[in-house]
Amino acid sequence: MKKGKMFFSLVVFIALLGSRALANGLNLNSLGTKALTMGGAFVGLADDFSALYWNPAGMAQFNKKYFGFYGTDIIPSGTYQFGLVDAKTETKHYIAGMAAYFHPVSENVVAGIGVYVPAGLGGNWDGADFASIANNNPNLEWKSKIGLITIAPALAFKINEQFSIGVALNINYGIFDIAMHAGSADTPLGKIDLGQYEESMKGWGYGATFGVLVKPNETFSIGATFRTPCKVKFSGDATMSNLSLLGLTPTSDLEREITWPMWLAGGVAFKPIPNLTLTGDLQWTQWSKIEEIEADYKDITWQILMAASGDDIMAMYWEDKVQIRFGAEYRINTIAIRGGYYLDPSPAPDETMNVLLPNYDFNVFTLGLGYELNGLQIDLGIEYLIGKERSTPYEVVPLFFPPFIEIQTEYGTAMPGTYKMNIIVPNVSISYKF
Repeated sequence: MKKGKMFFSLVVFIALLGSRALANGLNLNSLGTKALTMGGAFVGLADDFSALYWNPAGMAQFNKKYFGFYGTDIIPSGTYQFGLVDAKTETKHYIAGMAAYFHPVSENVVAGIGVYVPAGLGGNWDGADFASIANNNPNLEWKSKIGLITIAPALAFKINEQFSIGVALNINYGIFDIAMHAGSADTPLGKIDLGQYEESMKGWGYGATFGVLVKPNETFSIGATFRTPCKVKFSGDATMSNLSLLGLTPTSDLEREITWPMWLAGGVAFKPIPNLTLTGDLQWTQWSKIEEIEADYKDITWQILMAASGDDIMAMYWEDKVQIRFGAEYRINTIAIRGGYYLDPSPAPDETMNVLLPNYDFNVFTLGLGYELNGLQIDLGIEYLIGKERSTPYEVVPLFFPPFIEIQTEYGTAMPGTYKMNIIVPNVSISYKF
């Protein structure tokens, strides 16, 4: 069976670029406008409602009831070029956000709960741009979309005035959809176009976040956060629209078990003068644990076909990565001016590049304003991600010679071409202490 292995790599990309919000691609890299506009360097500060995500120990600083809301819009702009293909992503808006409430139980204990979207990502291309590599069919959909929703009850304990700890339970619900060309099959009667490939899956997973915050004085604080691995069992169905032309069932139920890796972060916050706060973080994700992902197709025919083509197992070859983040805030009475920068390296090598969720090394710049009055806080911000151009050459992609001979290379799932991506992320937060 001759068909592109690429669409299985897309499924894995979508599933994995989620719950840490630290993976690369069209994802949300920060939560909370204050944190985001300080470059996401927030683990050592964690002094607003987004502490639930960054460092739950920061919740111990809240001595009043506290509610916060955060909304963001991820707007990607990407291009892809290869041969006759000269494509540009359609303008789409991927909405994400967070809502959290905190309640001091006693002088030293604060309880909280939050609901947030750590990932809002996807890609949407005009099928006509890809007709030349899809059997001249301009009507196929080429798109991906994901949303991951986390429900997180949490507790924070102030051990003393200098030392706090916190923990949050992460209940993750993931949904995603993808669609693209399914490739073609060689038969005794000739080549058959397999048409549209679509997959829709949902899944649950559970994990926890642990945080520590140390403030030896009013000018300096240091924090650390550990987020556990989280295994999610996804289930749904996969469809190839023209598979019935081979006398086969066009739809199969499907399951995958995917484990998001461990996340470790450390950060510091320093006030050299009363109105200026400087922050810095190192955030590490153990992506090297992601090597091969197995697909469990429930239809026996699909099992045989996918095993024969090797598409039931996907090799990822991801690598551990560290994000370096810096931020600053300067306050003028009730106004806060913020800025930041972080480097977001891609965890995926060229072997897994594709058009729906390509990976880039991003340089990210952030800017924002805040206004505070009588417990009400309003924050506005923008994040601009500049992706480094990536290119996968044609000669490293597997070559197929009918009927059964395939020359393999180490770039087994690559889609050749040149990729570019920039992302704009406007956002707003509103919070109130009472």
